Amino acid sequence: MSISVACMHCDDAPCMAVCPTDCFYKTDDGIVLHDKDLCIGCGYCLYACPFGAPQFPQQDAFGERGKMDKCTFCAGGPAESKEEEYEKYGSNRIAEGKLPLCAEMCSTKALLAGDAQDVADIFRQRVVHRGHKDGAWSNNPQASADNLAYDAAHKG
Repeated sequence: MSISVACMHCDDAPCMAVCPTDCFYKTDDGIVLHDKDLCIGCGYCLYACPFGAPQFPQQDAFGERGKMDKCTFCAGGPAESKEEEYEKYGSNRIAEGKLPLCAEMCSTKALLAGDAQDVADIFRQRVVHRGHKDGAWSNNPQASADNLAYDAAHKG
């Protein structure tokens, strides 16, 4: 079984709110990144994140916490040079005009990346294609095609 612990790049990211060193920041594209040079490894972001995205690196010896690490949406991070950016944060695929690697390599195409409305439209089309003629949202009287609210317990 595989479980994604990718960052959801929240509009009001709790990791940003609790970080005592303000190492988290949001790009113009809405991607939440962090500066590993400012991180002190306190772990507050790990406990604040409802998705568990910030993690302690696994390569160090037991008991050595170090700096936090998290999904960068393959957008790199703050660095003086491309080489330093790659070493600390990995490839900056977004700057290269590519999708994040998880979305590009997902064999079932369950992971999507892009504008929220475009992603919602793709999922809506998939639901209709799989047999829900109304997109599965109209059974809820408060929902509309533009609102992704869906009451899964509602038996219609």
